[in-house]
Amino acid sequence: MPLSPPKARRHLHTRTIELTGYYRDDGLFDIEAHIVDRKTYSYDSQWRGVVASGHPVHDMSLRLSVDGDLVVREVEAVMDVQPYTICSEVLDNFQRLVGLRIGAGWNKRVREAVGGVEGCTHLGELLGPLATVTFQTLSGDYPRELMGKPPRQRGAASDSEGGAEDGEALFMLNGCHTWRSDSPVVKRDYPAHYTGVDVVKIVGGER
Repeated sequence: MPLSPPKARRHLHTRTIELTGYYRDDGLFDIEAHIVDRKTYSYDSQWRGVVASGHPVHDMSLRLSVDGDLVVREVEAVMDVQPYTICSEVLDNFQRLVGLRIGAGWNKRVREAVGGVEGCTHLGELLGPLATVTFQTLSGDYPRELMGKPPRQRGAASDSEGGAEDGEALFMLNGCHTWRSDSPVVKRDYPAHYTGVDVVKIVGGER
């Protein structure tokens, strides 16, 4: 269902974010994010001169290369368009993400590595969605087949490999209504993390 018809208004700004996941021939996964901001009007910038309507305010990209255990092995961050010349001075800091594992506590570790004055607001905002897209990219039987792993048995008590599926459960747990720890989704797919209490109806002294 679309949004309701809006009241009279003027379009001022558009932000476009695209995230894509790939499997590499060397066994790693590339997860890429691209963010572009554009204004619908021209404006003067002390640093860039006149920025024409439709020309990017920001045009930045970030690539995380992860292994099958969700550990970041390579990082590349670029700024094709930036509002200030000094913005790109923090690009090398994103190498601090190498060695981190995507999973529970990811956002906290990201803030510690490239948060605040150590990073870029816009590239930093991509790291949360990059994590969830990593799970989407690695989940399912086909990516497991590419990695030479057997299909996962949903509902298993635990993921003995401690890979993408278990990391997804811990990362998403209690992050939204559907992923609350007592939900039927968690009970079915990740019973080891289920905290709900099942009501057993007793009839005539028998369960």
